[in-house]
Amino acid sequence: MNRKNLLKLLFAGQVLFSFSVNAQVKMSGNPIVKDKFTADPAALVDNGTVYIYAGHDEAPTREQRYVMNEWLCYSSTDMVNWKEHPSPLNTKNFTWAKGDAWASQVIKKGNKYYWYVAVEHGTIHGKAIGVAVSDSPTGPFTDARGSAIITNDMTRDTKISWDDIDPSVFIDDDGQAYLFWGNTFCYYAKLKDNMTELDGPIMKVNLPTKFTEAPWVHKRKNWYYLSYSIEFPEKTVYAMSKSINGPWEFKGTINEIAGNCNTNHHAIIDFKGKSYFVYHNGALVPDAGSFHRSVCIDDLKYNSDGTIKRIVMTSEGVKAVK
Repeated sequence: MNRKNLLKLLFAGQVLFSFSVNAQVKMSGNPIVKDKFTADPAALVDNGTVYIYAGHDEAPTREQRYVMNEWLCYSSTDMVNWKEHPSPLNTKNFTWAKGDAWASQVIKKGNKYYWYVAVEHGTIHGKAIGVAVSDSPTGPFTDARGSAIITNDMTRDTKISWDDIDPSVFIDDDGQAYLFWGNTFCYYAKLKDNMTELDGPIMKVNLPTKFTEAPWVHKRKNWYYLSYSIEFPEKTVYAMSKSINGPWEFKGTINEIAGNCNTNHHAIIDFKGKSYFVYHNGALVPDAGSFHRSVCIDDLKYNSDGTIKRIVMTSEGVKAVK
C-alpha cells in the first residue's frame, strides 16, 4: 500500500489492523496507537495499570481544523501491550456543551475517577471546562455537575475565547487537589473534596517565561514540577518549586518541537520504577499534519539535582516492564 492510499484509509476512519476494541494488541514503537489518530494525552497509574486518555482527531483529509467529538482510553501493564477500551466519554455527555473534545485529564480520588475536559460551551461564548465521574477508570463516565466548572467569563486576562482549556489536576500529599489550566495565562485554583467545585479564588501562576498551554504538575522528592508548552510551534519546558504556590524557577526545555505537529501536549508518570513522558506528534502517516496527531511514549530521566534531562524522541518507543 502506498503512502497516499494509507493516508486515505486513516482519514476515512477505516481500521488498518485486524483487532477490535478490548483486544490486547502489541503496538510496538511510536506512535503507540496505529489504527486511529490520538491527541492531547493524559496518563493515570492505578493498581498496577497505566491508563492513557486521549482525544480522537477525526478531521477529513483536506480539512485543516480540529474535528474532535470523543475521548479514547487505552490501558497497559507493561507499557508495550495496549488494550483499547470502548470510548468512555463523548462531548454529548455534557448537555450544556456543543462539541470539541479537547485536552483532558483523569485523576482518582477515593474510589472515584474524575475526568476534567475542555469543550466548547453551548451558551457562554468560548471554551469551558467540565468534569465527569465514574466508578471505573474505563468508564462509563457521566457529567458530575450538569454545568461547567470553569467558563470563559470567569477569566478576563485575555480577550481570546480559548484561554480556559487544557485542564490538569494535581493532588498534593495532604489530599488537597488543585486544578491547573489555561492558554496565554496559566490559572489554578483549589478544588473542594467533592472534586467538582472550586474552593477559593482563581489565581494566576507567575511563570518565568511566556505560557502557551498544556500545564502538567507532578511532584518528586519534595520538588514540584510544572511543565507546559510555549511558543508556536510548541515545545515543552518546565519550572520547579518547593511550593505548589511558587515561586517557580525556570529550568529549561524538556521536549523540542514534535515532528510534523504544531502542538506539544504531554503527561509525566512514574510506573514500576521508571519515569515516562507521554506526548503526541504527527508521525503516524506522512503529511498527516497538526490536525491528525498520534500518542507516543519515551523514557524520562532526572539528573542528580532533580532537574529533568531532555527527552529523546524515538520511533522505537519504550521497552516492556514487568
